[in-house]
Amino acid sequence: MRSNRQPISENTLNAALRSAGYAKDQMTSHGFRHTASTLLHERGYRSEWIERQLSHGDRNVMRATYNFAEYLPERRRMMQEWADYLDGLAAGAKVVNIKAARNS
Repeated sequence: MRSNRQPISENTLNAALRSAGYAKDQMTSHGFRHTASTLLHERGYRSEWIERQLSHGDRNVMRATYNFAEYLPERRRMMQEWADYLDGLAAGAKVVNIKAARNS
């Protein structure tokens, strides 16, 4: 069921990936989060911004309740730069095969 009050589940996204032809060992919806986190860290963004953006919240429930907007200007800039990076890839930017780069 779809609802404005509840997000779709990870299984819904994984089913969409399977429908698109990705096998379970190729990509999962959580894999996108992992990839984004890794690449954003490699690009030098602060861990606090990345973790907050990925909703890896504060374990202190009371403090987490009031920190939704924490680092918001920085996160907006980071997400715009991330979107620009993805747009560049979609437009044909050079993608380096990590395995091939290691072996050269």
